[in-house]
Amino acid sequence: MDQLVDGGRLGPAVAALPVARLRLAISLFFALDGFVFAGWVVRIPAIKEQAHASAGELGLALLGVSVGSVGTMTVTGRLCRRFGTSRVTVVTATVLSLSVTLPPLTHSALQLGLVLLLFGSGYGGLNVAFNTAGVDLATRIRRPILPTFHAAYSAGALVGAGLGGLLAPHLSPQRHLLLLTVIGLAVTAFAGREMLRTPLPADGGGTPGDRPGAGRRRAGATARRVRLFVTAYGLITLCTAYGEGALADWGSLHLSTDLHTGPGTAAAGYAVFALTMTVSRMSGTRLLERLGSTPVLVTGGLAASVGMFTAALASQPWLVFLGYAVTGLGLANVFPIAVGTAGTVGGSDGVATATTLGHSGVLLGPPTIGFLAQAFGLPSALTTIAALAALAAVLGYLVARSLQHRLPSLSGGDRPATTGGHP
Repeated sequence: MDQLVDGGRLGPAVAALPVARLRLAISLFFALDGFVFAGWVVRIPAIKEQAHASAGELGLALLGVSVGSVGTMTVTGRLCRRFGTSRVTVVTATVLSLSVTLPPLTHSALQLGLVLLLFGSGYGGLNVAFNTAGVDLATRIRRPILPTFHAAYSAGALVGAGLGGLLAPHLSPQRHLLLLTVIGLAVTAFAGREMLRTPLPADGGGTPGDRPGAGRRRAGATARRVRLFVTAYGLITLCTAYGEGALADWGSLHLSTDLHTGPGTAAAGYAVFALTMTVSRMSGTRLLERLGSTPVLVTGGLAASVGMFTAALASQPWLVFLGYAVTGLGLANVFPIAVGTAGTVGGSDGVATATTLGHSGVLLGPPTIGFLAQAFGLPSALTTIAALAALAAVLGYLVARSLQHRLPSLSGGDRPATTGGHP
């Protein structure tokens, strides 16, 4: 597998330009997704008041995002195969950009929930579509570039949250989210044009799930093994996304409630986690090319586990900051590796399965931490993030070894190196 990473790089300078343009276009869609979603999240309190919703009613309305996302994710893989990944990416990005302007127009929790179904559909569909596009490009150029796309998502989310914080005191939710719509449509028009007119570079590999002959190799027991491996990598995304979602909602509260820090220090805690995650993803491609995906996944999961145990049980704020930083560094590349490998093994359906399970982790994390915190205290509840990160590391090691032995056609010379040297 390591030789595939080196031997499959694009050599001719002529081929570099279209690949760079396509890579930029996909990165912009990742960044747009994080930017729009973060911009919406920071306006939730104001929209709650506008809709005259209680906390319980708001919780039910926000389920619209989850239901819309998961429902769309389950079919987007098939849509990508039928209509092409580029078209599905452009359409779902357009739906996301247009629908983000609708929540401020609602005046009840029911109306809010209905428009969030549409918003969630765009968000979930775009997640599967651009991850599939990223896996397809990585497969063709035989380089593990998926972490850089996820770095673009993290950077977009940081910019969206920061801009939202600056604009919230000066713009109404309607004007702010309308601005996001304008920016979103402009980015979609530019990036979509590049994506639609730039074909994937020619390569004999292709994604195993979509190549001619893949169906024959999946017959019988092989097809069951493919589903098993895809599900296993999906569980890895769930374990890591659980931590991301839980830390977003509870990381700052741990500092303010358990360690009695001020609001500024508490807010900085999550910022440290998000920043180290972004930086780690930016260097993820080089790391994967040097070490291979399995060592990075296993080491990352174990590092995140140690970091989160430290942050959860520490009595000093500086130790919590250090723990959050190590957790961000560790978790950063586990999700992209798992999604990329699921896509390599299972094609667009593999990406859809892994992304859906990962999104489930984001949804499960915050409420699970809340229930456990009420019963055992927040520090103890946060240790579940560490436990699941360690489980992701163990699963990654076991599944990679099993993949090498049981699906040699997908783990040896026939398999494109989308995620780095080792499977």
